[in-house]
Amino acid sequence: MYARTREDKAFLELKALLQPFGIQHFYTDGWGTYERHIDESQHTVGKLYTQMIERKHLTYRTRIKRLARKTICFSKSQLMHDTVIGLFINRFEFGYSI
Repeated sequence: MYARTREDKAFLELKALLQPFGIQHFYTDGWGTYERHIDESQHTVGKLYTQMIERKHLTYRTRIKRLARKTICFSKSQLMHDTVIGLFINRFEFGYSI
């Protein structure tokens, strides 16, 4: 029972951190903690959406070498990271160029 309580507590902390983002639907695996704490109408179990998200993240890491540490183009400036990533997402997702 201890592990279940710890897992539930960790999930509830994560859910509280996500609350300001207004997430209305959760796509997860069938882990019991999710089923206990997410309303069934807001919960989809499966890997389809997870695979799409992970694919997008792989594309970002591959195309934006700044996200891969220990490269020559890894900047220490948070502003530069935000700027480059923002420009890339605008170009890749929306087709906007500068």
